[in-house]
Amino acid sequence: MSGASLVRALRDPATTHALDAAGWTGLIAAARAEQILGTLAHRLQGLPMPATVDRILADARTAAEQGRTLALWEAEMAAQALLPLGVPVVLLKGTAYVAAGLSAGQGRNIGDLDILVPRDALDPVEAALLAAGWEWVKPDAYDDAYYRRWMHELPPLIHRERDRMIDVHHTILPLTARPTPDADALLTGSVPLANGLRVLSPEHMVIHAAAHLIADGDLSGGVRNLWDIDRLCRDFGVQDKDFYLSLYEEAHFQGLWSQTMRALRLAHQLYDTPVIGYCSPLRSDLDEKASDRLYVRRLLARDGWGRATRPVTQAGFYLRSHLLRMPPGMLARHLWTKWRKGHRVTP
Repeated sequence: MSGASLVRALRDPATTHALDAAGWTGLIAAARAEQILGTLAHRLQGLPMPATVDRILADARTAAEQGRTLALWEAEMAAQALLPLGVPVVLLKGTAYVAAGLSAGQGRNIGDLDILVPRDALDPVEAALLAAGWEWVKPDAYDDAYYRRWMHELPPLIHRERDRMIDVHHTILPLTARPTPDADALLTGSVPLANGLRVLSPEHMVIHAAAHLIADGDLSGGVRNLWDIDRLCRDFGVQDKDFYLSLYEEAHFQGLWSQTMRALRLAHQLYDTPVIGYCSPLRSDLDEKASDRLYVRRLLARDGWGRATRPVTQAGFYLRSHLLRMPPGMLARHLWTKWRKGHRVTP
């Protein structure tokens, strides 16, 4: 199983010493599919490996460094457009990790630029981005209205010259989701960077990563997302001996206790993340739950060629992701509308 091999290689690079040609093929294919090849390349740098594999991983490290440079440049462009508004602009996900110099950013694949701004500043933020060269990706009126009414972000924008997307969040979960995180607390607790942009506090970074993985998706890319959580916990746990206690308290306050605990358990099971439990003031039980096995089954669903497997499990998590985002009645109406739009006959 290449999914399990990928996790083993990330956790303990020395395990790759025993790989044969087929094992290396599966490992690289799985890493590509999970969008974590750059990270794997950094983890394995300097270890003995076939010359062909060494070249592939060297190219991956180069591509990751180029991606890092592009991500930081795009963040700087957003800063130039938005900081004059006088509102906090918080970097999220991969760009935040590299901007803050965290180990989670090492080799990380970074796609869109994700930012968090106050909800009452969305109109001036939107206007400033449009004036600076970004334009709408989704011109469809239904999609635009759906994003603005129900989602945790504006419809995505792309820069007309640089071809880079930006996702402007005003909270971290859809408004239709059951948990309702306190976005004001996320903004208030954010940490300034030298260039005027901000990143989430250590606790909120982990909580956001857990929410994104467990409460807002079908676990696609979960191997990478859990690796983010592992790296964040290792960095912050060294910096602050009481990090986990404050993390648990904040997860409870944000209404994301169960999601955060699930993510920490999975990270510990897969990557041996050194999570610390407490009996008081909050009891944090980190023992493996029977339901965790289903999540692991979904996370590791790749064959020896890196192809997705276990379609029934994947379909179940896909359905779960939609049900988490909205109540069944609303989901049915939404899917019906999308289906009708997709099958509309143009006269």
